[in-house]
Amino acid sequence: MRLVIASDIHGAADACEKLLRHVDDIKPDRLVLLGDILYHGPRNDLPDDYAPKRVIEMLNERAASIMCVRGNCEAEVDQMVLSFACMADYNELLDTATGHTLFLTHGHVWGPGIHNSVERIPALATGDTLVYGHTHIKVHDKIPTHPHLMCFNPGSVGIPKDGTKSFGLYEDGRFAHVPLD
Repeated sequence: MRLVIASDIHGAADACEKLLRHVDDIKPDRLVLLGDILYHGPRNDLPDDYAPKRVIEMLNERAASIMCVRGNCEAEVDQMVLSFACMADYNELLDTATGHTLFLTHGHVWGPGIHNSVERIPALATGDTLVYGHTHIKVHDKIPTHPHLMCFNPGSVGIPKDGTKSFGLYEDGRFAHVPLD
């Protein structure tokens, strides 16, 4: 299973376009979006390339290959303009090659309690991974309160808080951070 995992685009159209060029090169089975797709939110400045209508158009062209969860900035209107489901608090993928589950969420309802994510761990088995966004900071580590579980945060496509726009790649049971630029 090969996945491109992205979070926190926040309407940044040029950054989204770069992400999709990577998607075209990588050819994943799915593009996983971990929320906060269109709106920048009241705690963030507008990205320089803020153009949510362009982001809508680019992502809707790929709706069939997108799996998405709701971020804290999604609203009913986002679902009205996006051609793929974006309002679930979480989703799960089973990697049949490894037997492990990827629990996909944004980080404000379910999360590992790292940085400003909520600490609410779902029931997962040893070796499973909680995959989340929300903090805009890259993470790939064991969950401190649940060391039998891993957590992965791809960072942010649109408004990174750790200085580097990035996304995640999952392939052959392994996660990696990929710089957007």
